[in-house]
Amino acid sequence: MNYKDYYKIMDVSKTASQDEIKKSYRKLARKFHPDVSKEKDAESRFKDINEAYEVLRDKEKRAAYDQLGSNWKSGQSGFTPPPHWKDQFNQGNANAGEQGDFSDFFESLFGSGFAGNQRAPRGRGSYQKQGQDSNAKIMIDLQDSYTGATRSFTLQDQVINQHGQSQPKERTLKINIPKGIKAGQKIRLKNQGGAGVGGANNGDLYIEIGFNPTPLYEVDGANITTEVNISPWQAALGDKVKVPTPTGIIDLSVPKLSNSGSKMRLKGRGLPSKIPGDFFVKLKIVLPKSLSTEEEKLYQSLKALTAYNKEKA
Repeated sequence: MNYKDYYKIMDVSKTASQDEIKKSYRKLARKFHPDVSKEKDAESRFKDINEAYEVLRDKEKRAAYDQLGSNWKSGQSGFTPPPHWKDQFNQGNANAGEQGDFSDFFESLFGSGFAGNQRAPRGRGSYQKQGQDSNAKIMIDLQDSYTGATRSFTLQDQVINQHGQSQPKERTLKINIPKGIKAGQKIRLKNQGGAGVGGANNGDLYIEIGFNPTPLYEVDGANITTEVNISPWQAALGDKVKVPTPTGIIDLSVPKLSNSGSKMRLKGRGLPSKIPGDFFVKLKIVLPKSLSTEEEKLYQSLKALTAYNKEKA
């Protein structure tokens, strides 16, 4: 088992920044990708590049590798890590399994646990790598959550062409919006994420749901609030008012002596999720823009009556 010079494989210096390492990785990965490269050793080079990047992109693994490199020379045959080497490094990092089939050298440093579940069995002959999961966000109308819906949307992916260059490619997908979905929840589309390598499965696509803004409603989880204007006499005497909801107009009885800013709760009339939300109507007392002579006299009478009752009390 020979020492691997990951800096040489990545074509960067030992003092390279993370941006430089990432830039070099992208360039080399495009050049030696097995699906597009015409190089004879493309597959093995691509595996080495991924392995080197897995170490150098991670500060902890890079520091451990650099510590080893100060004592062991590149190209040394019969390589064996120093005693108790693994005790200096946490082998249980489950995130390192994304890169696939790593070499014995890598495992001798960081343990076989880094190969994860995506590692291809030795001797199978081809490099495989699970596609990366992707994320996107779409906006829907609030009514879609009440009824459920089917929506189409277009994604722009970056694909590698036959020349090893990255280029945009559009695709259209249909998605079923389940009844009762809330803003911020995600819908998983299996195998619609990043493409797998060597016949491996594609990653998954996670669609985050958002609601189109509307002046009528304020949404908080499964609860919905709307504001309704009422007149002073409706607040004082009580009345029936029309209230818009995502499922239609309803008649709401406003009780006597209602205050501006008070809320009326319609239980279970919010988003129809497993535990339905509530619908709240916030009352707002609004004065008329102008008063007729008769209306002004009535207000003056009310004022005088109120003052008389206060004095009497």
